[in-house]
Amino acid sequence: MLGKLYVVGTPIGNLGDFSPRAIETLERVDFLAVEDTRVTVKLLNRFNIKKEMLSYYEHNKLPKGNLILERLLKGESCAVLSDAGMPAISDPGTDLVKLCYQNNIPVEAVPGPSAVTTALAVSGMDCGRFCFEGFLTTQKSGRTAHLNELKTEKRTMVFYEAPHKLLATLQDMLSAFGEREIAVVRELTKLHETVMHTNFTDAIAYFNENAPRGEFVLIVTGAKEEIISYTLEDATSLAEKLVSEGNSTSFAAKEVANITGLKKGDIYKSLLKK
Repeated sequence: MLGKLYVVGTPIGNLGDFSPRAIETLERVDFLAVEDTRVTVKLLNRFNIKKEMLSYYEHNKLPKGNLILERLLKGESCAVLSDAGMPAISDPGTDLVKLCYQNNIPVEAVPGPSAVTTALAVSGMDCGRFCFEGFLTTQKSGRTAHLNELKTEKRTMVFYEAPHKLLATLQDMLSAFGEREIAVVRELTKLHETVMHTNFTDAIAYFNENAPRGEFVLIVTGAKEEIISYTLEDATSLAEKLVSEGNSTSFAAKEVANITGLKKGDIYKSLLKK
């Protein structure tokens, strides 16, 4: 009988956010695959859980992933945990989940806190549609290329950032996007949780005076949709082009009305006058 992998969300700061179901899961599984044993042991000690931990992180995920797979294939159960939040979100847990699916091992989620959704909830920014961009690369060229791809992104954008890279990231965002509204969310669920509503220029000025500390989530407003207004003369010119390509006057007026938002009848009459 195959084992099962449990993807368990852990607190992003306040250990009181660990769910009863998550505690039960850790008590029940055979072993844990964790990002950093030194971090996870604090969580286990808080809830008096004694369990074997296997280190599983970015630089050992291939050999350790195969070792975890072997044990799962023998029928053992495993819970994968990141240092904070949901595993597989900007985390090597993704590879372990894929490995399980490739080998028909069942995977079950035990949801927990996530910095992405938590930051959005307290940001006051538009959360109807958003995209998660994770951490930007430390390479200047790669970071610039990534941001340039997002210049026209209309959804709210969410980034993770470390304190030592924050200023460089804000400056690169200003260069790529121009001035934008931003929420700088720091130390979520911890003692010094803060939410700063500002723009790139003011954020850069603030953190030049106040050294960044703690982990950050940056929530950036999307690009504003450009509204193109057409005159009747513009619409008539577009319709004339369609007619010159062999389309009927009625068809051309209808198509251009859909594009411009102007009335089909007005465009049609203007075409007849031409």
